[in-house]
Amino acid sequence: MSSIDLTLKIWRQPNSDSLGSLETYTLNGVNTDMSFLEMLDVLNENLTKEGKDPVAFDHDCREGICGMCGAVVNGVAHGPEKEVTLCQLHMRHFSTGDVLVIEPFRSRAYPIKKDLLVDRSALDRIIQSGGYVSVNTGGTPDGNSLPISSQQAELAMDAAACIGCGACVASCPNGAAMLFTSAKISQLALLPQGQVERKQRALAMVAQMDKEGFGNCTNAKECEAVCPKGISIRNIARLNREYVKAVLSEG
Repeated sequence: MSSIDLTLKIWRQPNSDSLGSLETYTLNGVNTDMSFLEMLDVLNENLTKEGKDPVAFDHDCREGICGMCGAVVNGVAHGPEKEVTLCQLHMRHFSTGDVLVIEPFRSRAYPIKKDLLVDRSALDRIIQSGGYVSVNTGGTPDGNSLPISSQQAELAMDAAACIGCGACVASCPNGAAMLFTSAKISQLALLPQGQVERKQRALAMVAQMDKEGFGNCTNAKECEAVCPKGISIRNIARLNREYVKAVLSEG
């Protein structure tokens, strides 16, 4: 078992109405087998013992499944490792003496609640605007019996892998939610079950995305680079096609 000493510069902000700033902490003897969030847990234990306010951050499963965790580490959403959520980033990827600057996901659509904790409910509202799938396929075997090529199924599953962490928005220079929205639209547009509401879904979700104040996509590809599930920007091209078809059919 090895350990490292770190200097942490962490964004501290009491609430959304207050001004925030970076505060510096020294953390010695960090076990390199720890995850990044476990390292923050140790820091918070130390702060609590000192009578100080612990750092607020979001998390749930800590298994890279739920998408709740997320922060920007040295300018990169979810940290330096490719296709890894913050909760699955381990301290063995850092060296003793490193300075880690830890900030919240930043976007006009993500108001900061406290410290590293931001409100990402705008993403939930985009999903809700898409409505339901009305095709009744019965049980799982019935749904699986619908004719669909393996290629289409794989593409749909690749899009459905999006966990909604919101790192794509935080990394985009325009604060766009196109990768997230395109993944949610693509996973149903590619399957027979999603065909009935296909056009309505594209129109509604794009409208909600714009309403939430997200920026526009300019193909910077930062979203794809930081996505912990490797969602491809090809889904954005599919979203654009779905939206244009829906608009033309409405006209």
